[in-house]
Amino acid sequence: MLTLPNLLTLSRIVTVPLLAFFLWWPEWQVGYGIAFVIYCLMGVTDYFDGYLARARGAVSKLGIFLDPIADKIMVAAVILVLTAQGVLDGPYVGEAHVIAGLIILVREIAVSGLREFLGPLQVSMPVSRLAKWKTACQMISLGVLILGKATPWWNVSLGDLVINLPHTVGLTTLWAAAMLTLITGWDYLRVGLKHMD
Repeated sequence: MLTLPNLLTLSRIVTVPLLAFFLWWPEWQVGYGIAFVIYCLMGVTDYFDGYLARARGAVSKLGIFLDPIADKIMVAAVILVLTAQGVLDGPYVGEAHVIAGLIILVREIAVSGLREFLGPLQVSMPVSRLAKWKTACQMISLGVLILGKATPWWNVSLGDLVINLPHTVGLTTLWAAAMLTLITGWDYLRVGLKHMD
C-alpha cells in the first residue's frame, strides 16, 4: 500500500544513488554541500514517515519492512563511499577510523539476520533507548563528515595541529556510535542466543 509514509520511505531508498554520486569526489566542495542537503532531507523523511504513519494510524506491514531497510541502505552507502574516497581518515590513527564504520556495518548485518531468525519464532526485538542513541550518533557523525568536506576552511588549531572541526566531530561521534553499536549488538545477540539450540 503506497501511503504517504511509505512513499517517503521509498524516496530515501531511490535517493541513495544520487547521494553516492555527490559523495564520489571528495575535493568537490559544492558536491559535498549538495550531498549534505540531500542527507539532511533524507533524515527529515526518516522522521516524518514514522510520525505520519503513527499520527494517521497508517502503520503498514510494507512500512515496517521498508523503514529499517531504507535506513541501513543509506548508512551503508555513505560509509562505503566515504571509506572508498579516503574521507574516514583523520588525526592520530589515520585510516584506522574505517574500523568504526566496519563495526557499524557488521552489526547492522548481524542484527538483520538475527531479526530474520527470530521472526518465525515470534520473538520480538524492540529497539532500546541505547540503540536510539546509537542511531542518533551514527546519523550525526555521517552528516558532519559530509559537512567537513563541504567546508574545508572550517578549521581550528590545537597546538601545532590544525583540524577541520566538522570532520573531527564526525570521526569522534562515529567512534561513539561504534561503541554503542557493540553494546546494543551484544544485547540483541543475548536475546537471540536464548532461542538457539
